[in-house]
Amino acid sequence: MELASYSDYAVRLVNTEEPDRGKDALTSVEGVRELFGASPMARRATDADVTRFRSVRTRLRAVFAAADSGDQTQAVDLLNSLLLDFPVSPQVSGHDFLDGEGRPRWHLHLADHPSNATSGYAAIAAMGLAFHLTEHGVDRLGLCQAAPCRNAYLDTSTNRSRRYCSDRCATRANVAAYRARKRLETERSESTGRTAEDAQASRPRTDL
Repeated sequence: MELASYSDYAVRLVNTEEPDRGKDALTSVEGVRELFGASPMARRATDADVTRFRSVRTRLRAVFAAADSGDQTQAVDLLNSLLLDFPVSPQVSGHDFLDGEGRPRWHLHLADHPSNATSGYAAIAAMGLAFHLTEHGVDRLGLCQAAPCRNAYLDTSTNRSRRYCSDRCATRANVAAYRARKRLETERSESTGRTAEDAQASRPRTDL
């Protein structure tokens, strides 16, 4: 696995909660294990990791929130705090990739031998997010603008224009904006019509 893909760990964890909707997928050890996918680290998760994962999730969301608000320094400070609390053990690996001649394609890999499942996941998520941030910029971290979603996302668009976590949210926001414009146009049209009627009624009659 290459470092760029580790940033998805942070997004997946943050998006297990939707605060504005009152939803939380991290209510059991099974919910924690689902975050790991096929990784063998999932077997290490215990009930104690539920609370620990929620704590890390809060801290990661704060990184995205600071970046989304434009406070780059705060976002970096919060991420550095996570990196200090959950250090990684980088190793050079080539077991997953071979070149055209069957030789390993060497790349950096984060060794997963932490004291518990939370530490392992948090270290990977924080390192992946740090890699993405330093490669692409703090402004590439965001929270969905389609209220009440507020899911985290990583902007990989060519023009740094992403504002939503998914096409579904983008469509919903566009539809809402269109309806708002139509309501405003209708209100203005009705207001103009009433003004014209009032003006007509106030004119003195000249046919008497």
